[in-house]
Amino acid sequence: MSLVLEQLGMTVRGEEVIRDVSLRLERGTMTILLGPTLSGKTSLMRLMAGLDQPGSGRILMDGHDVTGVPVRRRSVAMVYQQFVNYPSHTVYENIASPLRVAGLKKAEIDARVQQAARLLRLESLLTRTPTQLSGGQQQRTALARALVKGADLVLLDEPLANLDYKLREELREELPRLFAQSGAILVYATTEPAEALLLGGFTATLSEGRVTQFGPTAEVFRHPGTLAAARVFSDPPLNELPVEKRGPTVTLANGRTLPAVGALANLPDGAYRIAVRAEDVTIGEGQAGAFVFSGQVAVSEISGSESFVHIGTDLTTFVCVEPGVHEREPGAAIAFSIDPQRLFVFDASGTRAAAPTMAEPA
Repeated sequence: MSLVLEQLGMTVRGEEVIRDVSLRLERGTMTILLGPTLSGKTSLMRLMAGLDQPGSGRILMDGHDVTGVPVRRRSVAMVYQQFVNYPSHTVYENIASPLRVAGLKKAEIDARVQQAARLLRLESLLTRTPTQLSGGQQQRTALARALVKGADLVLLDEPLANLDYKLREELREELPRLFAQSGAILVYATTEPAEALLLGGFTATLSEGRVTQFGPTAEVFRHPGTLAAARVFSDPPLNELPVEKRGPTVTLANGRTLPAVGALANLPDGAYRIAVRAEDVTIGEGQAGAFVFSGQVAVSEISGSESFVHIGTDLTTFVCVEPGVHEREPGAAIAFSIDPQRLFVFDASGTRAAAPTMAEPA
């Protein structure tokens, strides 16, 4: 029981927005489409739903080719970030609408609506119309309607963006469980790597209309197979440097040489791109064997219990995530270090050549 995408391609106004996408999604699982704006997430969801037709490839649901089947003949529920509700209907009627279309009895409709309203904190709002609701309340109404529909395929396109922090955190925990109980295939699009990690399940990273990697979410995060996947799954942005390896050393763009140790050891000579996530850059000289750099503070951003320090060097601007609140003055001299065992190494084609040799922190 599955949804299978086979070599899907789609062109819109002469621009290729989906490129040779193949995926297999199983019932009862959650798949996250992770990528920046315009990477193809919504376009791919619209193809899955039957709202658009691919220019090439096909879509199979439980072994049946549904490529040309319109959305009204599919068991699909979809919720956009830009919520859509019937403005003249109450919240109750908005949630109940797919159940009435399905011809369910009044008592069952009421039971399902009341259950969804409880889960999404809408009990006190059932008699209001959408014009009397906040944006977050309207989004919860759209989510409740998708939940009660009991569709085989549920597509959620950045559905929590308009909710307050507390409710967003609660629903990140609840949504996968709620939809998995129905045996549905749940697909969730987001631009946020942290949200993908919180949701778990499986993740497909997207870049320029292509799926760059697909697998269990934690596995894709820890072991990106391509530079494109690593970039998508890094926030703040990945720190990258081109290097040339020759024998026991690597040479940076400014002529500095470093020992080819850690992830750089045992690689054939040639051109590579080394990369390290911001959380693996350490302020100060670090432990013995670390690569130490110096630069000037460009920007220091305080975010909750962390500080994002942007450091300008003669190579590039590095970003470091520093635990705690630190007010660093722009222009101040600063040293930072990178453990060579925490590096990703990619070859000229962008394929991973070496991964961190240190075990992931607990």
